[in-house]
Amino acid sequence: MKFIILDRDGVINQDSDDYVKSPEEFIPIEGSLSAIAKLKQAGYRVVVATNQSGIARGFYDLDTLHRMHDKLHRLLQNEGAHLDGIFYCPHGPDDLCHCRKPKPGMYQDIAKRFDIDLSDVTVVGDSLRDLQAAITVHAKPVLVRTGKGERTIKNHADEINEIPVYDSLADYVDSTIK
Repeated sequence: MKFIILDRDGVINQDSDDYVKSPEEFIPIEGSLSAIAKLKQAGYRVVVATNQSGIARGFYDLDTLHRMHDKLHRLLQNEGAHLDGIFYCPHGPDDLCHCRKPKPGMYQDIAKRFDIDLSDVTVVGDSLRDLQAAITVHAKPVLVRTGKGERTIKNHADEINEIPVYDSLADYVDSTIK
């Protein structure tokens, strides 16, 4: 079974330093939904793993997060696709949880739930913490330039110098699936 883990903000939808706080602010990055559809058509299981500290910070609540994810599901249905799961960490950076990336807990939960070996799994992210969590669990990290990707490249060039970089999720999928 082919499996891929995607970060959400900055990979699937536009990111914001002020947080994506509502379904109205959840705007897909051009080509991301069709890229997920292409992955599904190629036989991939597609799972999202996303830090959502806006909940802990009081910017939005769980109901709002679920409405954002409902919107994502509806948009993907329009593309003839679906996600196999969405995993999220609602904690803030000081909460000492095991699931907030760069800690590996979310990825470990995915591995357990789907009974997979993460060393065969690609993780697509736009931030250093996405990549660090992937490396910790021996997954294959991929960086995209969308979202915080350009900032990650600029600020962490030495740490990511051997990680493949693509312009977007669509670019990665197009170059991977022929």
